[in-house]
Amino acid sequence: QVQLVESGGGSVQAGESLKLSCKASGYRFSTCGMAWYRQAPGKEREFVASSSIDGVISYADSVKGRFTISQDNAGVTLYLQMNDLKTNDTGTYICAADRRRPPFEYCTGPLILAYWGQGTQVTVSS
Repeated sequence: QVQLVESGGGSVQAGESLKLSCKASGYRFSTCGMAWYRQAPGKEREFVASSSIDGVISYADSVKGRFTISQDNAGVTLYLQMNDLKTNDTGTYICAADRRRPPFEYCTGPLILAYWGQGTQVTVSS
């Protein structure tokens, strides 16, 4: 039983910053990696950033240089530092976790994101 709960969303002006958190719960939780997605009203869910247990970090082009993804040492909490927010960053930010459980399972290939939170709202106004 894995649950992901996001927090830290809010309403800000363009150019301001927010830091989102995603807390994972579950018995001896471990994962090959976690990711942030976002979804604006009427639009498809889009990839924002991901972090793998092997240290591989990925960002969508639209957020490179502005957003930073990180995890605590235990891999239980995922963060997204969002700087210089734009109006187009508005949306529901959702975290996700790979379903594989190292060291019992190997973390090879792309992330298999099977667990999803319910999201936290970010609204950026001009």
